[in-house]
Amino acid sequence: MPVYLQYYFWLVLISLGCFLLERVTPWRRGQRVFRRGFAQDLFWLVFNGHFLGLILALGTGRLVAGMNSALRDLGWPVPDSLALIAGVPLWLQFVVVLVLKDFIEWNIHRLLHNVPWLWELHKLHHSIEELDWIGNFRFHWAEVLVYKTLSYLPLVVLGADHRVLLAIAVLWTVMLDLNHANVPVSWGPLRYVLNSPKMHVWHHDVEQHGKGGQNFGQVLSVWDWLFGTAYWPDDREGPERLGFDGMDSYPRSVPGRFVYPFLRRRASDRR
Repeated sequence: MPVYLQYYFWLVLISLGCFLLERVTPWRRGQRVFRRGFAQDLFWLVFNGHFLGLILALGTGRLVAGMNSALRDLGWPVPDSLALIAGVPLWLQFVVVLVLKDFIEWNIHRLLHNVPWLWELHKLHHSIEELDWIGNFRFHWAEVLVYKTLSYLPLVVLGADHRVLLAIAVLWTVMLDLNHANVPVSWGPLRYVLNSPKMHVWHHDVEQHGKGGQNFGQVLSVWDWLFGTAYWPDDREGPERLGFDGMDSYPRSVPGRFVYPFLRRRASDRR
């Protein structure tokens, strides 16, 4: 397979591009290249992007096979056999997957902020105190499972071409890396359609400006503007402080952050 058809090629290329862009045109002057937590974010990038992917490939393969077998026994079609958009042009497949995936993930993101036990998973991402491109990869492994589980059926029934899925994966990496990057991008009039670093930084504000927070968009910002969850004050460059209330008691080590959500939930159950 050509290297340009492999996701890891694009991951390295995009990451390098965002890193260089932050050096050439930084938004927040004086922010360190290797700021506190950079090495840990590099760990999350490698673990969630590679090792967790291998674990999921092994585990979910059996789960999907079991589910498909059960559906066949009931006389029902298996999800990936529906292939709802398989026959349409690739550009239209791309648009359909883009819009549906983004809307699904916007809703999942809101759940992560508004369902208490899901918020315990999502706290890791919001423990970022200095936002840059690699902060995009600071996610708890169980949060990745939540995203993949809740988005599996709606997306697999589409039956999109593998080239479309690669293009979507690349677009997601470009936009989410960029949205976390320390660069002064706002997209001008397209701000009402596309998410940006200048909009997303307010999502990481320690202060919440709506129920559970604000600016939940992934690639698109349109859902936040449509459903009233957008927050972007014109008179301020960015939040005074990033994070969440109670960060002082949040663990800083990788092992502590690995198990924190589960210990926290167990403690809540005992009360």
